[in-house]
Amino acid sequence: MVMTEKFMKEAVELSKKHMENGDGGPFGCVIVKNKKIIGKGWNNVLKSRDPTAHAEMCAIRDACANLDTNQLEGCDIYSSCEPCPMCLGAIYWARPDRVFYANTREDAAALGFDDSFIYQEMKLPFEERKIPMIALDKSEAKKVFEIWKNKEGNTSY
Repeated sequence: MVMTEKFMKEAVELSKKHMENGDGGPFGCVIVKNKKIIGKGWNNVLKSRDPTAHAEMCAIRDACANLDTNQLEGCDIYSSCEPCPMCLGAIYWARPDRVFYANTREDAAALGFDDSFIYQEMKLPFEERKIPMIALDKSEAKKVFEIWKNKEGNTSY
């Protein structure tokens, strides 16, 4: 079996097992480095009561903990479904080399996991979004940014 198929099979098996357990929706993910799985995740939204506990988010947390890092360079992500906007953002922050996926966002939408409204919301000006984004006074927050900027040994990521 080709390695990519092997890793995708593992992601799909995680999605099935944990969906059947009632952990959350039918989504699974593995993260691979040097042909070895270094992180696993599945949708755990219902069990954990955490709306961010998507398969990719959980797998990223697991892989980073196992590698003792906050970056996934040199890694590949295998997800049973095309990542949602939240997971896609986290994937870009984690900086893996590649993402492989099976089901599409359209397949997920057909089951009720429709993220198209988020993509549409992101295009709108803040004042037109369903959840208003309201900027407040930033003077105190800006001071903290200045402290960070001048702090010795800070690490940008």
